[in-house]
Amino acid sequence: MRSLRDSLPRNACRRLLIGHGTPRADVFHGLNQRLPERVRSRAVCTFHDLFVLTGDYATAEFRKRFAAQAREAAERSDIVICVSGYTAMQVGNLLQIEPTRLRVVPHGVHSPSHIAAGTTRERMILHVGALQTRKNIVRLVEAFERVLPDYRLAFAGSDGHGAAGIHERINKSPRRGDIDVLGYVDDQKLRSLYSRAAMLAFPSLDEGFGIPVLEAMGWALPVLTSNCSALPEAAGDAAILVNPRDVDEIADGMERLTQDTDLRELLVRRGLERASRFTWRNAVEKTWEVYRELV
Repeated sequence: MRSLRDSLPRNACRRLLIGHGTPRADVFHGLNQRLPERVRSRAVCTFHDLFVLTGDYATAEFRKRFAAQAREAAERSDIVICVSGYTAMQVGNLLQIEPTRLRVVPHGVHSPSHIAAGTTRERMILHVGALQTRKNIVRLVEAFERVLPDYRLAFAGSDGHGAAGIHERINKSPRRGDIDVLGYVDDQKLRSLYSRAAMLAFPSLDEGFGIPVLEAMGWALPVLTSNCSALPEAAGDAAILVNPRDVDEIADGMERLTQDTDLRELLVRRGLERASRFTWRNAVEKTWEVYRELV
């Protein structure tokens, strides 16, 4: 097995940030909405989302700590990278950061190099993401109960904020026998799920980007997702967009994806093309352009 050190390029190194300072460098990049107390160089910080500040999606203690870290990091950064235009809007509005310091650099996704012709899809509706309030799991379960009696609903993701209530609702579902709660799955298992599922249902209430949407598209899955937050930005015209607070809309959208073959094939074609635009190479190149602004 290769060590983490062996997997790095020769011009890179890995070490812990001990204490409160940072190594001397031209640019320091904080990858997750926070910076060390002392930065000895120009600073960049990446903001993935601000949902903790906009809804009841975390404990009060976590919300307070997150808000303080996010505000300080944004104020002290020379440039703030945001993973979507939606997140950039939130950073500007909620943290009062001027637009001239904001740059949008979308994430990439890993898509398979090819998908075998004639791949057999199971009657499975897949959801990828933590079981937490923000992911709107309860409404998805309620929508599933109204339609598609010959389908299964599979949840791939670990527990998050509000998971206890979600598990309780799933266990009381009249279709409990058709619902698979898989917990955390590794990459191999996730690839298997993407290759077997009939669709991705991702009616989240708030997302800073939406990686599962684009991952599913890369696996030739038709997608149902929300018409709010960053999800329309990620999905473009390659998904059915629904009001995530309307159970009937979610149910109707899932039924359309199973009944309308032409629509499903259209969204698969559009999705494959859309996912191909979001590569990690593009993310790296755009991030490098940000660094070059500061040196």
